[in-house]
Amino acid sequence: MNHTLLRHFSFAASLLALASCGKKEDEKAAGPPPATPVKLVDARTTDAVYYDEYPATVVALNNVELRSQVAGFITQIYFKDGDLVQKGQRLYEVDRRKYQAAYQQALAGLRSAQAVVQNAQVNLNRYQRLAQQDAIAKQIVDNAATSYSTAQAQVAQAQANVALARTDLDYSVINAPFTGRIGISQVRLGAQVSPGTTLLNTISAEDPMGVDFVIPDADLNRFANLQRQSRTGQDSTFRLMLPDGTRYAQPGKMLAIDRGVDQQTATVQIRVQFANPKRELKDGMSTVLNVLNRQSGRRLVVPFKAVVEQMGENFVFIAGDSSKAVQRKVQLGPRLRDQIVIMEGIKDGDKVVTEGLNRLRDGGQITTGTPAPAPTAAK
Repeated sequence: MNHTLLRHFSFAASLLALASCGKKEDEKAAGPPPATPVKLVDARTTDAVYYDEYPATVVALNNVELRSQVAGFITQIYFKDGDLVQKGQRLYEVDRRKYQAAYQQALAGLRSAQAVVQNAQVNLNRYQRLAQQDAIAKQIVDNAATSYSTAQAQVAQAQANVALARTDLDYSVINAPFTGRIGISQVRLGAQVSPGTTLLNTISAEDPMGVDFVIPDADLNRFANLQRQSRTGQDSTFRLMLPDGTRYAQPGKMLAIDRGVDQQTATVQIRVQFANPKRELKDGMSTVLNVLNRQSGRRLVVPFKAVVEQMGENFVFIAGDSSKAVQRKVQLGPRLRDQIVIMEGIKDGDKVVTEGLNRLRDGGQITTGTPAPAPTAAK
């Protein structure tokens, strides 16, 4: 029994040895894996100009809500909705009849008070001449002087009433406070308005316009420096992208930095000014503001497709000695269309693999040529 088992074990071991020798002979016959065809591009140092992007909102630098200062009914509207109106142009008129009557009444009161003061002055002058001749009691002269002073006060009061009535009359016509674009009217002819509460319309200046965005408070010093530079005309660091993705033609310049930091978000609001000669910018428009990155300059760039991401880290393959691929960990900068800035990891002139990456491994043999197509899964 034992001899039989021993013979079986010896036979199995012989089979394993023969299979192992056969595998080694097959691998020896097959030789090393073939070189992977790749395409190489030189890493190059060039002028890399890139921008930081900030969501931004267009705001009118001058924006006013129009409200009536007097009560009444709208009797005239002198513009069309959306018109560009000039400073001082008539916009709305409130029923003026009551205010015109009040103004005329105030004028009549003023003229009456002026007549009283003239009469009081005549009496005072007469009594003063008689007093010089000791022909009248001093008390009469004093009473005349008091009447004259009272009449003068009444004139002053009447003048104030005239000014108040004139103000109300003027307020019955609403004029444009500045040149700008007026919106859609919130009231129509015959509508009743209340002083200070009824919104009539909104008017906004259109040229120039502001663009508001927020920055982290850590970047505050950077933008303070940009504000100082903008005073010397260096305002080409700001570019605006319109909602349809087109670039706005006009350059921007720093206008203002908000007075403080928002403690809840640790951000600061910044305002940049843009000329708006063609009225392309509208109040409330959502845009993207590009701000020139201070790291722009001579930078090393490679094609973006050469970068391989593994476990949250970025790598490129370069052609090393003996036609071997060498994997290098890199620190990426901003992307520039189909190129990307490499901050660290490789140097100028390194030959970077851009095609054939799917078959490549660190230390593998490479050859320049057309990369083989990736294998497809069997159906």
